[in-house]
Amino acid sequence: MGFSNLQRPMGKIRRDKIWRWRCQWSLVTLAAIALVVYNAVANMWLLSPTPCTVRSTPPPSELPTCEPCVDTAAVMAVDDDPIARLDLRLGRWDNSRSYRLFDYATVGDMYAEASANHRVCLATQSSIERLHELLRIAAHWSGPISVAVFVAGDELRLLRAFATWLFRCQPEVYARLALHAATPIDRPGIQGNVPSWAKNCEVAPLPPGERRADTVSWRARHPYPQNHLRNLARRNCHTPYVFLVDVDIVPSRGMAEALDNFLAKVPKCPLCAFVVPTYELDKRVANFPANKSELLRLSRNKLAIPFHRKVFIYNQYASNFSRWESSGGNETLDTHISHNVTNFELLYEPFYVAPDTVPAHDERFLGYGFTRNTQVGL
Repeated sequence: MGFSNLQRPMGKIRRDKIWRWRCQWSLVTLAAIALVVYNAVANMWLLSPTPCTVRSTPPPSELPTCEPCVDTAAVMAVDDDPIARLDLRLGRWDNSRSYRLFDYATVGDMYAEASANHRVCLATQSSIERLHELLRIAAHWSGPISVAVFVAGDELRLLRAFATWLFRCQPEVYARLALHAATPIDRPGIQGNVPSWAKNCEVAPLPPGERRADTVSWRARHPYPQNHLRNLARRNCHTPYVFLVDVDIVPSRGMAEALDNFLAKVPKCPLCAFVVPTYELDKRVANFPANKSELLRLSRNKLAIPFHRKVFIYNQYASNFSRWESSGGNETLDTHISHNVTNFELLYEPFYVAPDTVPAHDERFLGYGFTRNTQVGL
């Protein structure tokens, strides 16, 4: 009996201890769960974006954006001076790493369309002091024109000025024009200030005496990279055929359309080049000859002679101008083949229309003279 009475209080004490222990752990667990829930809710609240304040005022006419404000006047100025955007660090090198070449320094908004609608692109090259000759070409040629310009030092600002003048004063010419630039590593182009004539349509562009004396002196000591420029202009044409000329060679009026009609009818010949008879006009000739009959009349009066006949007769000799003249004037109003050039002469440098697949000019030859005849396939 004494043993039994002692056993009963000991069991009760053990049960009470276990109960208290369970209660304590339950409270700790609930507190921990509450803390976790509180942290989660607090984090979600802190990380959620602050809601926009609702305003009773009417919305603005133009919704605000996150973009920075743009000065409209500044944008117009950049468009007016397109070459100002040119990054002079990004030109591609020629094979000798002597020149940086900039494709499409500026391009008119109709150049691509004009290229799609014509079979022939006129490609030419020039230095700054002769770039004004381009206006005479553009007055007669209605198709796309690709022009490569050599600029050294401050000449780049003059190219910018010429592009601005065209953009403002001759928009129909600028629209179908692509201007490319080449600058030497020894005297890279610098932007500088654009002269005032760039925005004055009452004056002729590129007046003489604009270049700095040190630039003129540098140019006199360094050869002109004609073949680099010829290749630069031609490679940026997008027509099946290219008419590659120097900047002082003026095509006949309406020649772009006449060539389109001719090339649409002539049998396809990937290895054919169509030589264009080229003449020099006397300074006394006031009006450009409108057709072959007028040109022959000038030739009979010694007011027109085959190109380079006095300078270097073999330059065009193989074209056989005598045979072309003897066929008479305007035997047909359509552009046609007069005769085949069969007697090739050394140093022959004709101006011709050819498929864009003809070889490039050899860029190892620099300076003036005997550079166009380096166009060979390798």
